[in-house]
Amino acid sequence: MAITLQSAQLSLSGKTVLNNLSVSFASGCLTVILGPNGTGKSSLLKVLSGELRCAGELSFYGKLRQHWSAPELAKSLAVLPQASSLNFNFTVREVVELGGMTLNASHDQIKKIAADNMAQLAITSLAERLLPQLSGGEQQRVHLARILTQVAQSPRAPMLLLDEPTSALDIAHQQQTLMLLKELTQRGVGVIAVLHDLNLATHYADRMIILHQGEIAADGKPAVVLSPELIEGIYHYPVQIISHPLHGYPLVVSG
Repeated sequence: MAITLQSAQLSLSGKTVLNNLSVSFASGCLTVILGPNGTGKSSLLKVLSGELRCAGELSFYGKLRQHWSAPELAKSLAVLPQASSLNFNFTVREVVELGGMTLNASHDQIKKIAADNMAQLAITSLAERLLPQLSGGEQQRVHLARILTQVAQSPRAPMLLLDEPTSALDIAHQQQTLMLLKELTQRGVGVIAVLHDLNLATHYADRMIILHQGEIAADGKPAVVLSPELIEGIYHYPVQIISHPLHGYPLVVSG
């Protein structure tokens, strides 16, 4: 397992956010974390990245978090938060190339890796635009290109931790981004993504984890774990689950 969390216990402002939670994540898998607002999705991602400390034990690639140096871990673990505080007048190209700080590469090599990742995210045309001038969705794609550059020379299967990577994207870019993430997992990359959209999750996820009151309410393949009873019990809203008419994956529709 690339990431293992054991017996995580986290409280914020007197509220239990994670309750004795244990979970592991493998490379080569697209795992989507879901759950109602305030159920601990982003907090779990921050614990997994090491940003939030809590009671319990966190390991990366079989080694405890405290035994990793930040520069070494950054070669294999990249995090995309919900929002970035980077508001300097850097161009898109410069922001993506910032990911190359982890690489053992010449400036020309970093430029080539960054250019390839910009092309993957369809932002090459934005290369000379200033980051603060972009829309929220465009900025999300820029930062995804940056973290892909960051792990380009990982000595092991890298892990990407993404907090709502599609929240500001239109329908076309949502699909393109998740298709890219799915393709990356087929190359061995591990992806852990927090999403709100159940149907995006059922379409692309290899594994779905649904949180409820700081605990894991469901964990497995979407077609196996999803049921109307589960969704209604957690989200307090009646639904039906049908099969997609073309592709067969589960679709959650209003009951």
